Amino acid sequence: MPVVNHKGAVLYLLHQLAGSGLDNVHASEVAQPYRIEGNPVPNGLHQRFEGTADQDEEEQSNVMNDAFPPASPFGLSPRPRNRNGSHQDGVDPNGIFGREAEVQPRSPNVPSSMKDAAVSKSSQMAEAPSESTLLRDLPFTLQGLSSTNLQFSSMPSLSLPPNLPLPVISLLHTLAEPSLLYRKLSEFVQSEVKGLNGQSLRSAIGSELRSYLGLIATLEGEIRRTISSGKDDLPPGNITKARVTLKRCVIWTREATLGLRLMSVMAEESQNLKGGQIISMIHSFSASYGDPFVGAFAERMLAHMTTPFYNMLRHWIYDGQLLDPYLEFFVIQQDVERIGGNDLNPRKVPASSVWQEKYKLDNQAVPTILTEDFAKKVFLIGKSLNFIRYACGDSAWVEAYSKDASKELHYGDTATLEMSIDQAYKTTMARLMHLMNDQFKLFDHLNALKKYSLLGQGDFVVLLTELLSSYLDRPVGSIFRHTLNGQLAHAIQGSNAQYDSPVVLRCLDARLLELSHGETGWDLFTLEYKVESPVDVVITPLANKQYLRLFSFLWRIKRVEYGLGITWRRCMTGGRGVLASVSDKLGRDWKMARCCIAEMIHFVNQLQYYILFEVIEASWDKLQTSITKPNCTLDDLIGAHTKYLEDI
Repeated sequence: MPVVNHKGAVLYLLHQLAGSGLDNVHASEVAQPYRIEGNPVPNGLHQRFEGTADQDEEEQSNVMNDAFPPASPFGLSPRPRNRNGSHQDGVDPNGIFGREAEVQPRSPNVPSSMKDAAVSKSSQMAEAPSESTLLRDLPFTLQGLSSTNLQFSSMPSLSLPPNLPLPVISLLHTLAEPSLLYRKLSEFVQSEVKGLNGQSLRSAIGSELRSYLGLIATLEGEIRRTISSGKDDLPPGNITKARVTLKRCVIWTREATLGLRLMSVMAEESQNLKGGQIISMIHSFSASYGDPFVGAFAERMLAHMTTPFYNMLRHWIYDGQLLDPYLEFFVIQQDVERIGGNDLNPRKVPASSVWQEKYKLDNQAVPTILTEDFAKKVFLIGKSLNFIRYACGDSAWVEAYSKDASKELHYGDTATLEMSIDQAYKTTMARLMHLMNDQFKLFDHLNALKKYSLLGQGDFVVLLTELLSSYLDRPVGSIFRHTLNGQLAHAIQGSNAQYDSPVVLRCLDARLLELSHGETGWDLFTLEYKVESPVDVVITPLANKQYLRLFSFLWRIKRVEYGLGITWRRCMTGGRGVLASVSDKLGRDWKMARCCIAEMIHFVNQLQYYILFEVIEASWDKLQTSITKPNCTLDDLIGAHTKYLEDI
């Protein structure tokens, strides 16, 4: 055993040679007795080393030192002694160690270098914070605030203390998710956005975050009561008696974490959306997911954030006004300059432009909470009210209707909303058709166009042709408009047209088309029917051009008929006069000429019959059927009139 006995001395010598700075340290200060704190020596060893009254104290000390050699801070043990007190290896005590290393209790006078080393080692091996300490910091962490043991870094991350047990780390990881989500959503709520729907989304998320803070406040109260009652340090067997634990906090915040997670997804997806697209995105969580919690949460969010949308909808269907400062509604208003040129007066802008071009339906902005047919009906209601207010000049009725029928609209009350929309639709359409038919005589104007522009009034057309025949034979340079209008007035007074409404007769105007060299009045004469607003919403400028083309075509046929009629009368007169004396020479040729004239007259008559009765009258009957339907709208009337002209 010489090597074993000399091991401590050799290692100490090597340490001295390495220059560890312990040259002046006394051996008694290095070699300390080994002590087991808090763990008693086993009974066998205690009985073995328990001295009797007649044993000397020195022998007891040697036995104990042999059984439990004193441990130095470097893992070295002093050399064993003989019974006489000398060292077994015979080495002089003053040789290596300088003097005998005495075994004595730990001296409180420890060198400063060893104190620093002990403090550093104790700080590195510091115990992990207790569960009560973590619970005390948890409310701050759940609110996104840094605490003593749980620190938030500049990046979206949470730093956990070291030396925590794995189960505690797992629980803190779960609790870190709502903390980080809350910080992210708080920044989203405080961010600026242009758009009422975007602002309402942030308001809805802010309301949910306040509910989340209410949960944290309740949880903090429970934690304080638990810590003050001293039940946080119960042993594991009595964990059910504790009020609050980390695991219970995970369970209590599970539903709130799901809500924060959903709001985070909504916030990210809403960055590039606006208006009804945001509502459709949130509604997709309610319509496309089978989880009851997700559906209920999305419905609650929609009930809060759709308030601006329903306010715009209410003003549109009850007032006919579009209150959309950020262009989020599914109805788009065009610029007045684009519709009416430089004329900014909406009453002077053509009604057809106001009805057809002032408002457009943006199908991309229609939220999924409304069907396509429902959106079209809403669009038509507001457009009709706006048309009644500005084009028809009946703003008093619109204000009275808005005062009587206006009501608050909310998300979720689908039955009331549909009933309100249907009632508003019927009321508005009925009022609009009443104004167009009774006040502005739309049907009378359509009938007048058929009689005068399409030459349906036979006696008037014949008289006008006779009055203008000699005058229209002149070159266009010698024809004046006031003369044409004078002959038109004579034709009206000499036919049944004089019994028509003065409103209709004032719309008739005789004029020439663009002048060109070498043409006569027959080629350029036209009878124009001028309508005013709001009748021009149906009889549009394009429809007027089509009527002029039809009149020009029919007028030329009428001119041929009139010319053939004059020729036939001359033939009949000449046959009884001059041609009777030369019938033996020209009789056969004269007969062939009369047959050709008769065939031409027959062809022209059949052509006019076909155009007037088979084409115009048949199309007119279809138009009458379409515009007399109970639920006919102005759009239906416009479409029926357009089809009427196309069929002709």
